[in-house]
Amino acid sequence: MTTSDVADRVRARTIMCGEMPAFLAVPAGADAAPAVIVIHERYGLTRHICELAGRFAADGYVGIAPDLYFRHPDQAALHRGDAGCDVSDPDAVAALAAVIEALGRETSADLTRLAAMGICQTARLPLVLAAARPLAAALVWYGAAQPREWQVNQKYPRALDEIIAAIGCPVLGMFGETDHLISLDDIRRLRDCLERHRKSYEIHVYRDAPHGWLNDTMPGRYRRTQAEAAWNDQRAFLAAALAGDRDRSLLVQRFAADVSPDYDFGRNVRYE
Repeated sequence: MTTSDVADRVRARTIMCGEMPAFLAVPAGADAAPAVIVIHERYGLTRHICELAGRFAADGYVGIAPDLYFRHPDQAALHRGDAGCDVSDPDAVAALAAVIEALGRETSADLTRLAAMGICQTARLPLVLAAARPLAAALVWYGAAQPREWQVNQKYPRALDEIIAAIGCPVLGMFGETDHLISLDDIRRLRDCLERHRKSYEIHVYRDAPHGWLNDTMPGRYRRTQAEAAWNDQRAFLAAALAGDRDRSLLVQRFAADVSPDYDFGRNVRYE
């Protein structure tokens, strides 16, 4: 889908969630549409993240992308990856609560069909949010699986195992075979935790996909074939998870991994 196609089907603007700005994309003519919160990766609220919100809107969802790092003093360095920023889980939940409040105030979104998408550094936040308040779906993109995610500290005051035990919505996990940060064993650990706590989930591992493979503004990382396949898989997952007639008593657990028979995590490298 081209940028002009999205523009014809989407109405976009910036709104405020308290002090925090957010990019809002609404399907043209939509009424009571489901909604997706797009939580940016480590680079902050970049064009890529806004385009993801617009892409959700083109698919019929209200898409909103809050700028969790809006207080960082050097936004240009943050967007380039030359500076870092982060928020603790409790601070993120408070910020995302303000986003949900703004959605209710600024749109006619159906907040009973609300999903959250986290990417890389923020991929755990949909799980954290779902453990704090009802969500319809949690979308985890190449994150929430590294060994550091299981540690308890000031940033992560609640154990990820406990968080997963508390969630009540289906979880989608999207990972790349050649990710240099997340190994197949890391992904299986997340899968095993979801299964141990009897959660509905789908996890996909895409062949020859490095870390950041959804980001088409980073040509070294972007993998168009895998990105398009994953977006289609996500569409199907959301359609099922947000369906009004979904049988919530049914446990659905799917793990699909396309990997090389000689997979070696040690050979995976970082791409720009």
